[in-house]
Amino acid sequence: MIFSMAAFLGATLGTASGILTLCGLSLLCKSCKKGKLESADGADPEKAKPSVLHSLQQFRVEKSTEPIQPRTLLNFPNIFKPKPSVTSPEVINCADPGKTNATPPKETAKESDSCNQATGGPEEVFAIPREDSTDDTPCDTELTNGMTTSSSSIHPKLHFSLTYNMQHKELHVTVIEAEHVTAEAGCEGYISGLLTTDGRERQAQTSVRRLTGHVQWGEDLVFPLPDGYKMEGEVALSLHSCDRFSRNTNLGAMRFKLADVGMMSDADCWVDLQPPKQPQVTSSAGEILLSISYLPAANRLGVVVMKAKGLQSDRLKNTIDLSVKLALKHQSTKLKKKQTRRVKHKINPVWNEMMMLEVPREMLSKSSLDLEVLNQAGPGKLEPLGHCQLGLQASGTGLQHWQEMLDNPRKQIAMWHPLFA
Repeated sequence: MIFSMAAFLGATLGTASGILTLCGLSLLCKSCKKGKLESADGADPEKAKPSVLHSLQQFRVEKSTEPIQPRTLLNFPNIFKPKPSVTSPEVINCADPGKTNATPPKETAKESDSCNQATGGPEEVFAIPREDSTDDTPCDTELTNGMTTSSSSIHPKLHFSLTYNMQHKELHVTVIEAEHVTAEAGCEGYISGLLTTDGRERQAQTSVRRLTGHVQWGEDLVFPLPDGYKMEGEVALSLHSCDRFSRNTNLGAMRFKLADVGMMSDADCWVDLQPPKQPQVTSSAGEILLSISYLPAANRLGVVVMKAKGLQSDRLKNTIDLSVKLALKHQSTKLKKKQTRRVKHKINPVWNEMMMLEVPREMLSKSSLDLEVLNQAGPGKLEPLGHCQLGLQASGTGLQHWQEMLDNPRKQIAMWHPLFA
């Protein structure tokens, strides 16, 4: 019994001494390690590793009751823009240093700084409320003084000269060029001259040229004047344009008296062609498109009746059955008649029919074509809607179309002709 108690006490004391020994060894190791770290910090403080204590000391925050004023981090340079010359509301509201206002000097300085986008120092910049201005802006004065706007269009200009040939008793009008010509793309044109004396008219024209902004001719229009130019009469020069169907349009004209030929002779003249006067609106019966050509080898006149448009007649409301009747005349004698097929239910009919007529070349100058558009209103009842005439005895487009056919044999020439009721 005594032996067992002694053994228990010895084991307990041995365990306690072992625990104490382990604690002492651990404390000794920690102290040795701490001494090594302190010696290393003293030798090279830059290579010392940060510890928790160092971090706490580095980010320590100190409280203070004093107000902290923010500092300006960015200072923008002063930027001055040139004086604007526009009429936008933003520019109108900017202060003008040349004008005196009733506001204090400090406010005007702020306004000019805000307009020129200049910032300097920590001063506050206030927005100026926009106000409506009734003063004239510099842009308005510049437009008024420096530029002149015109609502009228530029008229074509004609360059020509006059010469009277005393030997041959002829007036030569030399058409040199034309400027500021406005026409559709692809159009051609010419200059026509008309001499009127004692109720008689003599006409001449230049060759046809493609119309551009500047057209040159360099051609003479010759008018016979056996009694000289010191007589009553006038000469009219006109600029005409024509499309692919030879539809003529008068772009401008000018007139001068024969009595002024002596003053204008041997001098270059620049004149503005005035637009023609608008004719009074009359009742039109429509238009018809024709193409004619002459074959001299076969003595044949070919007439192609193509189409018609703009036929205005109240009688077409009930029945529309249209055809074209053609008559070839030599002076007042009818040589041959022909008629196209009928086209029903179309107010703008298309025929595209060709008719061949035998006409000797020596008879062309005294021959003419009469065309008439007819409507079959009922059985055996034909109502005429309009007619036109082609030939040297005709006028207007009828005369021009026939003359172009004679000047261009074996060539198809198309042209619109007005129909007269």
